[in-house]
Amino acid sequence: MKRIWHLSSCSTCKRIIKELGDTSDFDLIDIKQSGIERADLDNLLDLHGGDYSDFFSKRAMKYRAMGLHEREVSLSEMGDLIISEYTFLKRPVIQIGDRVFVGNSKKVVESAIQENA
Repeated sequence: MKRIWHLSSCSTCKRIIKELGDTSDFDLIDIKQSGIERADLDNLLDLHGGDYSDFFSKRAMKYRAMGLHEREVSLSEMGDLIISEYTFLKRPVIQIGDRVFVGNSKKVVESAIQENA
């Protein structure tokens, strides 16, 4: 299974999708339109081997607007926030088989490109 959760208006996501090469066999999921389902997030979490903090973006504008920067956010709350508000999902999230790549760091993107080659 090949899927990419991305934001269609995000130039960084567009660039990374282009860098992946042929993505005709990927399901492209615009998180602004579709969000991410709890089952998908939990499956990605199992495959990735981390916790919700690996998928949670503290860069989201709502992070400060909601005052989350002023307190400790629990892991379960991070999961709930990702499900309820697309801006809290680090992007893009790329699933290639049983490998999951989260975010847009150079190392993560290079690993995803290698896996897709």
